[in-house]
Amino acid sequence: MDDVAAHFLQSNQTTINLAIALLLGGIIGLERGWEAREQKAGERIAGIRTFALIGLLGGIAAVLAQEITEWAFPVLLVSVVAIALVAYSERLEHIRNFSITGTIGMVLTFCYGAVAVAVDPAIATAAAVVTAIILDNKPEIHGFIHQLKEHELDAALKLLVISAVMLPLLPNTDMGPGGALNPYEIWWMVVLIASVSFVGYFAIRVAGTEKGILFTSLFAGLSSSTALTLHFSRQSRQAPALAPQLASGILIACGTMFPRILIYCAVINRDLLAQLMLPVIVMTVLLYVPAILIWMRNRDGLEINRPELTQNPLDLKSALMFGALLTAILVLAEVLKNWLGDTGVYVLAATSGIADVDAITLSLTRMSQTSLTPATAVIGIIIAAASNNLVKAAMAGVIGSRALGMRVAVPMVISLSAGLATAWLL
Repeated sequence: MDDVAAHFLQSNQTTINLAIALLLGGIIGLERGWEAREQKAGERIAGIRTFALIGLLGGIAAVLAQEITEWAFPVLLVSVVAIALVAYSERLEHIRNFSITGTIGMVLTFCYGAVAVAVDPAIATAAAVVTAIILDNKPEIHGFIHQLKEHELDAALKLLVISAVMLPLLPNTDMGPGGALNPYEIWWMVVLIASVSFVGYFAIRVAGTEKGILFTSLFAGLSSSTALTLHFSRQSRQAPALAPQLASGILIACGTMFPRILIYCAVINRDLLAQLMLPVIVMTVLLYVPAILIWMRNRDGLEINRPELTQNPLDLKSALMFGALLTAILVLAEVLKNWLGDTGVYVLAATSGIADVDAITLSLTRMSQTSLTPATAVIGIIIAAASNNLVKAAMAGVIGSRALGMRVAVPMVISLSAGLATAWLL
């Protein structure tokens, strides 16, 4: 009796999956039919009906391969490809269109039908929807390719090389003095810095200077405000007229860093939030308010639309220099920790914060659960954030233009002083 029930359930599920295969073919066929809606009846090779049947055929091929012979799927797939090739070759005699997108769409539809039955309907559905979107956005995709410049394509490929090829090959192990150096984590920072430069370039290219700077600043504040400061500082030298907007962007990114610290504490040790909340809010507000004021006062004077487009969107040289700086700082922090012991928490926070706030924040938050008092952890985190923002202020003043440095330094100093004073009083 149980075998009969199991067989019934399996047959019912197969029927449902075949219906899904039919619908997935109909989704792709709907797009193909709409694309060829101006053609007369009989001139279209495949529309919604044909694609729906091809999806169903793929599902049936999967059932036959499971129940009768494994040759059913490849034979039917080759048959679909052969029919499509014959139809398109005949059509080519009347319409000189050498695109094979329709043929590929048929093959994919057949495969999606098989996947819906034999593997997972959810995977097949997601793939079919993405395929329909790609087919439907032909003008936009081709337009993007026409607008893409050679140096932009070259930069994108280099970014893929350093992230998708080189990064996975590096060992994710601690090396050097006291295990302070991790090749994977150091190179990840290099990739992050290069990515901020790349995303910032295209944000400004697509959205224009005003919206692009805001978008990039918020994005970098959630990942690496240091990388954005380095990038915007260099930009201020090349486009002095953008100094106010770039300064505002740096302040926004640095201010966004503080809510990220609260998220870490909320996840690891919520007991710190009561003492950490007020100093962090004070520092965030004292960066956001000047950023908004600077932006509002200078937005009408923005006359240069896209000055960044003449340069390389992937600033790999600066990223490598920052990676070398990070390595030196990590070694220095380890030496100071060994020299001063547990009493060097504040010194360690200050030195570690120069390169990265996340690592020291996570470390102190975990230590506050066992070997460190919450008050010491809070002050250490604020010192690390203050140290990090002071470095960024110095970076803006040294690497960037004088106008950028002044607009960044004053709010930074006020924010950090208020944050440290609040943490100390609490």
